[in-house]
Amino acid sequence: MASDHEQPGLSSLGKVGRSSGEIGSEHEPLVNGIHTSESYSASAAILPFLFPALGGLLYGYDIGATSCATISIESATLSGISWYDLSSVEVGLITSGSLYGALIGSVLAFNIADFLGRRRELIMASIMYLVGALVTAFAPNLVVMVIGRFVYGIGIGLAMHAAPMYIAETAPSQIRGILISLKEFFIVLGMVAGYGIGSLLVETVSGWRYMYGASTPLAVIMGIGMCWLPASPRWLLLRAIQGKGNMQELRETAVCCLCRLRGQSIGDSASQHVDEILTELSYVGEEKEVTLGEIFHGKCLKAMIIGAGLVLFQQITGQPSVLYYAASILQSAGFSAASDATRVSILLGLLKLIMTGVAVVVVDRLGRRPLLLGGVSGMVISLFLLGSYYLFLDDLAAIAVVALLLYVGCYQLSFGPIGWLMISEVFPLRLRGRGLSVAVLVNFGANALVTFAFSPLKAWLGAGIVFYVFGVIAVLSLVFIFFIVPETKGLTLEEIEVKCL
Repeated sequence: MASDHEQPGLSSLGKVGRSSGEIGSEHEPLVNGIHTSESYSASAAILPFLFPALGGLLYGYDIGATSCATISIESATLSGISWYDLSSVEVGLITSGSLYGALIGSVLAFNIADFLGRRRELIMASIMYLVGALVTAFAPNLVVMVIGRFVYGIGIGLAMHAAPMYIAETAPSQIRGILISLKEFFIVLGMVAGYGIGSLLVETVSGWRYMYGASTPLAVIMGIGMCWLPASPRWLLLRAIQGKGNMQELRETAVCCLCRLRGQSIGDSASQHVDEILTELSYVGEEKEVTLGEIFHGKCLKAMIIGAGLVLFQQITGQPSVLYYAASILQSAGFSAASDATRVSILLGLLKLIMTGVAVVVVDRLGRRPLLLGGVSGMVISLFLLGSYYLFLDDLAAIAVVALLLYVGCYQLSFGPIGWLMISEVFPLRLRGRGLSVAVLVNFGANALVTFAFSPLKAWLGAGIVFYVFGVIAVLSLVFIFFIVPETKGLTLEEIEVKCL
């Protein structure tokens, strides 16, 4: 059991040095002069995080499983199919099909997210996951398989859009950073699980079918769990103040949802807490429905710059490309397992898991900016070391290994979890659905661009120069973080809108 003073008053924003999310701190009221002390049950906070986070785990699992499935499906003896002799373009369609589906899912989310709500969007994501996995697993030919990969990708786009919103809007403010960062932990956990299951099935006839089919039970659990969970109280209240339903009925539903989310420890304060959120939403102008033009003006534009900028730099600082070189770097250093791509992937996946766990533990103590600045600084060093290795130091393989591990570790301390955390926090409530869809679209689009462009750039400039370019971009991202990205530690979502935008 923990105490959560979650909704302080807007007047407290003018007080210097006051953290609004700390346990045991006293807060001044935001608007109405009334201080509300809210309690929450730690056990009650688990499930509203767990079921949305399964959407991230299924995304990570797809990454890991696909790396092994392509080995299985191209084997004449183990694929179990007659169409195993695939061209590089056809293999690319299999591996990137879910990525392009995710792009479409992000576009869909822009138009339907605020209408459906976070909970129903996640239910739709679980259905797409289930259908996509089954179609892929039972595909009789390449065309059907690519369609299955595409449908699964739509689930990824919807889940990666709705999950951080649902978690952010339902979590107590002082553990919001931990819970949203844990979603990134689940993505990496899914990757490790995909690599592990793939390595066990890669020698099995038609093993790729089992690899993709193995995700179906989790998709079912996610769907059932989201059907059981309540809607986001903040989404309900947004509907209420925007006149998209009966105010009193939506308010009462929000009170019931908040009681379910916080557990019995919230007591009789749920109603007062909901009224306080309503007052704050009215104070910051959430009753006005956002227009397309408004997205690119005022505080909406600032939120868009922060959110889209973070996820853009998350990808264009070379994360997909560095991992592309992992096997060859470890092999050059004489590691016996380096020739086995699956074992290398598991090794790096475990490192990512450990470092993400470190970020989860410290994010609400140290804050977002220190982790971003420190982690990206380490990425800068590692990228310049990798560039130097390929240009000048090719006889010092140990430097490349250290640089690789440093890059992976620092990415998971910074851009990995903090990027997703920040985009779920900085957008105003009425912009959050559309703003996150744009940010997720930028994320997947930049990922696809970097993945596509890396090989041509490597052939044109050489690996060393490409890593130097990534290093320069990482330096620019440090400048962006230092001057643009605010600290949101301990602030409620309404405070962030007033204080940081």
